[in-house]
Amino acid sequence: MLVARNISIIAVLALGVAFLPRGGDVASAVFTAITMAFLAVLTLAVFGASRSNSMTLLALPDSRRFVLYSALGLIVLLIAGSSKMFNTGLGTLAWILLLASAVIGIWLVWSEAKSL
Repeated sequence: MLVARNISIIAVLALGVAFLPRGGDVASAVFTAITMAFLAVLTLAVFGASRSNSMTLLALPDSRRFVLYSALGLIVLLIAGSSKMFNTGLGTLAWILLLASAVIGIWLVWSEAKSL
């Protein structure tokens, strides 16, 4: 019964997007609002983590802090430019490789800080 209710809710929303005037624009606006809320919560989580680990971050050598902040900045830029980069196959490949390099950088700094 619960599954049928959920499917009917999705069907009603899909009918609204399909047949109401400007329904696609409303759906796009709602999706944008949800995305912005997700990114705001993610930003608050990173801010809280940096405040709770400020002593650990300050104890890192300058070179490791540079790698950490650069990797985090790269992830932010990848999120911002993902719609443009996913337009081509080469852009998608570059996006994946850059994301992997940022994750590896964060992991290396984290593993070295853990061993100190």
